[in-house]
Amino acid sequence: MPRHLRQFFILPAFICLVHFTLNAQDTIVFREGLASGRAHQYGREAVYTDTLLPIIHAVGAVKPAPGLVWFEQDGVVKRWTAVKADLSGGFRDRAISNGYLYLTFQSDKAMPAILSVTGNGAVYVNGEPRPGDPYSMGWLHLPVNLRKGINEFYIRAGGIGWGAGMKAMLIKGIKPVALSTQDATVPHLVRGQSSGSLVVGLQCLNASGVPRKGLRAMVSFEGRDYMTDLPAIPAWTVRKVPIHIPVPAQISQAPEAVAVIRLMEKGKIVDSVRLSLAQVDATASQSHTFLSGIDGSVQYYAVTPQLGGPKPSPALYFSVHGAGVEAIGQARAYRSKPDGPLVAPTNRRPRGFNWEDWGRLDALEVLNIAQKQFTPDPSRLYLTGHSMGGHGTWFLGATYAGTWAAIAPCAGYPVLQSYGSADGKIPTEGRSPLHAMLLRASNPSNVLELARNYAAGGVYIYHGDDDRTVSVDYARQMRKVLADFHPDFGYYEYPGGSHWFGDISVDWPPLFSFLNIHRTLPSARQHRIDFTTASPSISARHHWVGVPQQQHSLAYSRVKLQRDTVKRTIIGTTENCAVLTIRPDAFRTGDELTLDIDKSRLSMTVSDPSKDIILARKDGSWVIGGLPAVEEKGVSRGGGLKDAFRHRMIFVYGTKGTPEENRWAEQKARFDAESWYYRGNGAVDIIADNEYLDSAYKGRGLVLYGNATTNDLYKRFMKASPVRMERGRVYVGARVFEGDDLSGAYVWPNPEDPFTSVALIGGTGIKGMRAADANQYFAGGSGFPDFIIHGADITRKGAESLMATGFYDQRWQLGSDHVIK
Repeated sequence: MPRHLRQFFILPAFICLVHFTLNAQDTIVFREGLASGRAHQYGREAVYTDTLLPIIHAVGAVKPAPGLVWFEQDGVVKRWTAVKADLSGGFRDRAISNGYLYLTFQSDKAMPAILSVTGNGAVYVNGEPRPGDPYSMGWLHLPVNLRKGINEFYIRAGGIGWGAGMKAMLIKGIKPVALSTQDATVPHLVRGQSSGSLVVGLQCLNASGVPRKGLRAMVSFEGRDYMTDLPAIPAWTVRKVPIHIPVPAQISQAPEAVAVIRLMEKGKIVDSVRLSLAQVDATASQSHTFLSGIDGSVQYYAVTPQLGGPKPSPALYFSVHGAGVEAIGQARAYRSKPDGPLVAPTNRRPRGFNWEDWGRLDALEVLNIAQKQFTPDPSRLYLTGHSMGGHGTWFLGATYAGTWAAIAPCAGYPVLQSYGSADGKIPTEGRSPLHAMLLRASNPSNVLELARNYAAGGVYIYHGDDDRTVSVDYARQMRKVLADFHPDFGYYEYPGGSHWFGDISVDWPPLFSFLNIHRTLPSARQHRIDFTTASPSISARHHWVGVPQQQHSLAYSRVKLQRDTVKRTIIGTTENCAVLTIRPDAFRTGDELTLDIDKSRLSMTVSDPSKDIILARKDGSWVIGGLPAVEEKGVSRGGGLKDAFRHRMIFVYGTKGTPEENRWAEQKARFDAESWYYRGNGAVDIIADNEYLDSAYKGRGLVLYGNATTNDLYKRFMKASPVRMERGRVYVGARVFEGDDLSGAYVWPNPEDPFTSVALIGGTGIKGMRAADANQYFAGGSGFPDFIIHGADITRKGAESLMATGFYDQRWQLGSDHVIK
């Protein structure tokens, strides 16, 4: 692990001890197993290969044994190999790399247990998929229902950084429902900043076959009690729950305070834990928690306060961290600044989403909170970050042009396409027209296509010239890109600097001097706009120009306009824009304004400089028009499968299929919820299709599992979709694919709400459903268009298995923007 990760990997007041009372006989550490050899390839895109997966899914398949051939094709033979753990319990054999470790446990009776595996991508427990702990965090403990007899565990391994090796153990003798302080999300208690209550996030484990509803948490802290109603915990799973803690009027000088939290069920105490909260001075770096609008989970951000205390209209420094780094560690790397506070969001996890997707949304949530908390001068918002956060700086800086007065990426790489990190690269070239259409959904990640947006503010590039983790060649690449057009950027290579060479790797005085001299010009003084966006629902506006709707979804839209306040003209060109807004804020009421855009010439009188002129494309020309209807694609809802995974989304499994189909849907919903918890520190409600209540769930994102036949909510929310997956067939417009081995996912606008979307994940039968087990949509930057249909043979063929994929038009109809095999 690089030095900067070791230095910053600090959990603020987080308790890192497993909360289970164990006897020696309660823990089984696996020390012998079988290795498959190379079997799969998972990465940062929707397609994957996994040649062993069909064997795991097959009923009555031959059980693994030493020397047994499980794959033979084109002269390639793969056998199971016996492997043993080392003295620490770690499996390190290279035969596991990019393959599977097969373990078994014989139980003399059916019983609950906790499965803990580290260093893995996923694990199949008696055929059921459960998420892995690829970063070996050690806190992912999965309740499982052991059956009497042989229990099988197929553990999917990665191919990088063996470290302590992959470890696996079972813990027996556990409570049916319990709290754990491991992986707690806890704020600091800040002296002099008391409030009514703070919110913490704790694991709640349900090791029973029934959902636990009506649970409550009673907190006793500093002589005060507080009760929190907890969300339902589905059977056999773990969920992070929010718990409110009363804050004392006076915070003592002690380094920490301890809260006692009792888990209540039906008025009885069923478990209790002690949680320590660190107490810090108001001048120290500190963590704060909040409830996220994405999913209602507890998230946190860190602050290094302004030197000398808060002042009116300060600058705001926004710093995004690197892979494996906590937000509080990022904040602590900076000395307090006289001009303003420094705020560090957390990307939802130390690795999270590479500041893409929900990492981007987390940054926006925290920026909004920080602006309300500190009321900074809006012309003095500065963005910086290190390593993965350097990428985040390039990405957020290009995506939200005009927001930042200046940005300063440190030791950063610009795009995931060229720097794949632990999850691999995103391909740049499609292997077929179908695959190329799929990759288009990753366009928002490619800041090289958005590079002209950097001209909106200053840019300072900072990199060690001996960086072996993120090569200085990335800094030199971006220097060359900026040199072609940017009039205001700085560049410095630190002589002999590695990837991390102390706090000066980020807290570099010339960098902050550069930031501090920059101000964002008011929109009325910005007369040239060169703006590119890949999606209006991600970024639609740059100063006085907006792109509320594209012609082709997730293709690049570009606007180049120049205005002349003397001649009273706006002249320029656009690409891939269906609707364009122009705010005439540099002109006066009554001015006669001429627009000359894409050879369309319009004249008008400015009636209100603060109101947008709205243009729409009609027969290839621009005309005065209106904003897109709320039912259409636009700023609030732009499509792409991931659009359904927000607005406090709910995972809904179907109950109208066969027992096998229903079981798959429930297990897949649980797998995705647990994966979301691991990847994004998130929490999701899981319900059956017959449990949906308007009073509780209206206006929230929906993810349905199954198909139109097996999920009862389909006919209510997705019946108008031109893509339809049902038992035995898939319709893509007039095209019909038949078979029980088809799989896929697609999104549709919620017909009952103008802001939320509904997604379907499933298959045409149990074969197709099982091929949908991989949840690549939680990989940051992975591209998922409006729909993707493939066969169950994706596990063997990868991209060759794609059958149909693409985008709806702006009215959610199946136009020409898709490819069918």
